[in-house]
Amino acid sequence: MTVGVTIDTPSGALTLDEVVRQAREARAAGVKSVWFGQAFGYDSLTVAAVVGREVPDLHLGSSALPVFGRHPLIVSSQAQTVQAATGGRYHLGLALGTKLFTEGAFGLTFERPVARLREFLLALRQLTETGRADFEGELITARTPLPASVPGAEPAVPLLVAAMGPQALGVSGRLADGILPYLAGPRALEQHIVPALNRAAAEAGRPAPRVVAFVPAVVTGDPDRVRDKAHEALGFYQQIPSYARVIEQSGAAHPVELAAIGDEKNLAETVRRYRDAGATEVVVSGSDLGGPDDRLRTWEALGELA
Repeated sequence: MTVGVTIDTPSGALTLDEVVRQAREARAAGVKSVWFGQAFGYDSLTVAAVVGREVPDLHLGSSALPVFGRHPLIVSSQAQTVQAATGGRYHLGLALGTKLFTEGAFGLTFERPVARLREFLLALRQLTETGRADFEGELITARTPLPASVPGAEPAVPLLVAAMGPQALGVSGRLADGILPYLAGPRALEQHIVPALNRAAAEAGRPAPRVVAFVPAVVTGDPDRVRDKAHEALGFYQQIPSYARVIEQSGAAHPVELAAIGDEKNLAETVRRYRDAGATEVVVSGSDLGGPDDRLRTWEALGELA
């Protein structure tokens, strides 16, 4: 599963039938995985289950489910159900979330997010691997008075984290199967993210985790027009401290500088740079910015790199 794409479910612009149709397009183009974001409309796990039943041989992922406002028992039940529905092709992404949404939308205090992530992973790992939990932390308690396993949910669902900061990378290296960095360019990966992740994993006696790099990219014959749209679409991330930090670590002044917008050669070179920097997989996001023709052209070019 070396290359993948995102399908824009968070915007709410696509019907579920259109999501399935695009997933079929991606698979026909040679893409190995399709990932769905999590906002306040579509439930990314349900979408993955539906698409996985409709499109064989395609890996599905959620990127990523915030841990605030959710409980490991419920998330385990959902994730195991998707794993059973897709025949073992599901990958669960988790995120710390942001203060803006945690407090503004959920009415929860955004306190000790890394500690919450650590306890969430510890409890969730027990559940997905054994179908049982007996966990009591400072922030989360998870116990199973009834069976909590789903028949056919094998292998255990991979747990990945949208981690880029030092503390989250430390927790992910020790407890997760991989990370899902976004807007983290090759320089940030090579100099900051991958070394911290692998060091934490090594200290815990674990193998190097997966690094699934999410990269905005469009193969297009009109790069100036698409770059203008990307500049507007990506500007939001400068307001979020964790993204602002990794964008700076990547040597960029604006996130649009990290978008691969151009021809097929440009995309191939970008994927190579990310792989050289330590990415085990590359997932292209934002490929719909140029319209459906550019999106399909991007996916076909990516399929050639699989």
